[in-house]
Amino acid sequence: MTSKQVIEVTEAAAFHINEMMEHNEEQGSFLRVVVNGGGCSGLSYGMHFDKEKKEDDFEDVQHGLTILVSREDAPIIMGTKIDYKQSLMGGGFTIDNPNAIASCGCGTSFKTAKREGTPEICD
Repeated sequence: MTSKQVIEVTEAAAFHINEMMEHNEEQGSFLRVVVNGGGCSGLSYGMHFDKEKKEDDFEDVQHGLTILVSREDAPIIMGTKIDYKQSLMGGGFTIDNPNAIASCGCGTSFKTAKREGTPEICD
């Protein structure tokens, strides 16, 4: 396992993720950020709690939150910033990936110059 900052998680995002961990009784878990195939643009982001680190994971600790990214996904999301924005219509996570050359209006689907994925029909 290697320590490396692949993505940046803002303090606001880490606060809300830590709250979700507590609410879902996932204290002690890690935040795993993944890239999945599919979505309107071909690839989609995923985040979930994971209790296990894998040997080839990149690991980073930001704002008390341990973040895991697989070696396979790291080049696709290197430099990505995850933030939490609050507005009058509510709040939610935003993902800004400098490697994305196209993205969908949903904000979770994208493609890069080196990896397009397999687009799916949007609902």
